[in-house]
Amino acid sequence: MKAAQLTGPETIELVDLPLPECPEDGVLLAVKACGVCGSDLRRWKEGPAPGGTTVPGHEFAGEVVEVGATVTDFAVGDHLAVAPDVHCLKCWYCSVGLYNLCDDMTMIGITPGFHGGLAEYCVLPAHALAGGTIHKMPDSLSWPQGALGEPLSSVQACHQDIGTKLGDTVLVMGAGPIGCLHTAIAHLRGARVILSEPNELRREMAAPFAPELVLDPFAQDVVAEVRAFTGGLGAASAICANPVAATHQQAVDAVRKKGNVVLFGGLPKAAPMTELHANRIHYDEIRVIGSFSYHPDYHRQALQLLERGLIDPDLIITHTYTLDEVEQVFRTVAAGEALKVMVDITGTGFAP
Repeated sequence: MKAAQLTGPETIELVDLPLPECPEDGVLLAVKACGVCGSDLRRWKEGPAPGGTTVPGHEFAGEVVEVGATVTDFAVGDHLAVAPDVHCLKCWYCSVGLYNLCDDMTMIGITPGFHGGLAEYCVLPAHALAGGTIHKMPDSLSWPQGALGEPLSSVQACHQDIGTKLGDTVLVMGAGPIGCLHTAIAHLRGARVILSEPNELRREMAAPFAPELVLDPFAQDVVAEVRAFTGGLGAASAICANPVAATHQQAVDAVRKKGNVVLFGGLPKAAPMTELHANRIHYDEIRVIGSFSYHPDYHRQALQLLERGLIDPDLIITHTYTLDEVEQVFRTVAAGEALKVMVDITGTGFAP
């Protein structure tokens, strides 16, 4: 089978791998669509993780083409949307339903040796089927919509956590694909959105999501603009949907008392530290939280949002490539020229 394989920093190659065997307690999936995101890009820049090369891709959808003899919950022909998290179901966090914080989590397309969706076929073993984030797709969803369920899940979980509601103003910092999804979900929940993004092209690509105010943080005072827009109050929440530490303090300054500052984008491993005004956080009772991954229920919810047409995939998926063009995929994402890039694994235009 054809597969994309990380072989070095900023080096991904199309290789021919043996067709994986379907395990007795798992399924073999013919991958149809796979999205590429910022975390894929970070691994591409760093090269393969210790322990061996990995076929990346952790947001994908495909069709079951073979099932193991002991599998009863899945059948040949099922359309599955796959997200990466595979939970141990044994640790304390899993026992209380905090699956995304699992102490022994493995991740499809990320954990070395656990090949992902940038390949023609992918094995989903028993522990992934039992403890993973894998759902049967609604019949009306296309393959790219199924793959889009993964990034949408984390965004939906974030807004549920901070309680975004009608009348709120949400500051979203970063207009990449995740920032645009934050804009869409905040609007669905009745909030107004201020979008801050230094890249002119990204601001243009975000325009169809209709944020109420768009700011260039290099040319405008973001905090002053947020205060003016909210009548001096400040935003109910500020979401740092980027890997830029400088936006963290900006977010603290921009929210109202009792507001939320969400560190949604991870920082580079080589520079993970940040600085925040502790007295502002203390005296104004500002909540600073991290937001990572999601409970599997949010993946199911994301597929329902797409099924009902509440999120327009055509706005977020701006570029499509075939698996043969995988090197160009990562170059395009690295250049910031796209929102969500989707890879057509079969090269047939996502045919059913």
